[in-house]
Amino acid sequence: MDVEKVFHMSGGVGKTSYAQNSSLQKNASDMVKHITLETMQQLYKEVNPKSLSIADLGCSSGPNSLSLIKDIVEAVQGSSHKMFRPSPEFRVFLNDLPTNDFNSVFKSLPDFYRDLKKDKNGRCPAVFISGCPGSFYGRLFPNNCLHFIYSSYSLHWLSKVPPGLYDEHGKSINKGGVYISELSPPSVSQAYWNQFQEDFSLFLKSRSEELVTGGRMVLITLGRIGQGHVDRGNSFFWEILSKCLAISVSQGEIEKEKLDSYDVHFYAASRNEVEDEVRREGSFKLERMEMLEIKKQVKGGDSYGTAVAMTVRAIQESMLCHHFGDGINLDTLFNNYAKMVDQEMANQQINPITFLLVLKKL
Repeated sequence: MDVEKVFHMSGGVGKTSYAQNSSLQKNASDMVKHITLETMQQLYKEVNPKSLSIADLGCSSGPNSLSLIKDIVEAVQGSSHKMFRPSPEFRVFLNDLPTNDFNSVFKSLPDFYRDLKKDKNGRCPAVFISGCPGSFYGRLFPNNCLHFIYSSYSLHWLSKVPPGLYDEHGKSINKGGVYISELSPPSVSQAYWNQFQEDFSLFLKSRSEELVTGGRMVLITLGRIGQGHVDRGNSFFWEILSKCLAISVSQGEIEKEKLDSYDVHFYAASRNEVEDEVRREGSFKLERMEMLEIKKQVKGGDSYGTAVAMTVRAIQESMLCHHFGDGINLDTLFNNYAKMVDQEMANQQINPITFLLVLKKL
């Protein structure tokens, strides 16, 4: 499966869209927004550019990206006012895979500019926004052209399903599971770890060529505690998806062979794995690394399981439909998913782990 051609968050603004089902990600980014803005303000004080270049890698199609850009613009303007400097221009590059619903983002730009004008006597800051489709596992921008890079909940997605998951006949060695589980052979964990090393190293190398010296990156990504790959955090939600797909197999909606060959291009790295890779690649100083446990927050009367199920659906729908075809009933699949999450949460709290990284280019 060519991830770059297939994978994207569910577009539009409908009930199952990412735009309507990304509040869990928004809650996490809001928890660390003060760190993001402090990092941006410190960079601005050090570099003092007349034109500030910012890239959001993995922007998706919901409201989260432009909301953060608005906060950054206002924070920098506040700093420039305090330092009696003219406000810089802002060049903003929104990046995601080519199949992303960029149109939804661009349609929301008039509202974005209107909100920026509020309380500014009708004058809008000079903010120039453009789309940049492509994989961030490789170069996206010219040398030394960016000052600040932000990426929220994107780097746990690998560039591809690890090829080490398949035997010489092209059959998956991780039968019945879509990610690392207690039943997975050790070679499955090794395959995911190898792919993470390759991808994250390439990501760091590519960004080091695009950032100016002293440029910063703020990265928010899912992770795990300790060296064990199976936990009650992120891997557990994939285990529930495996169980729900197995129900679909038992009901004759999808073939067992299809389930056995479905593996996700996801990896929740540990703190040590991230730190070791940053050190090994050598282009950045890790200025800060925070671990967050995202508590459940649900609005609108839905259960936590329903909120999680809708979030996972908005993320996985493109891949599931491509792999399983029209036979799969996504409504039934994710109704089962919601019930299983709620049942588990009634027994024991499940708090996915998130890491915040602040890196400075050396």
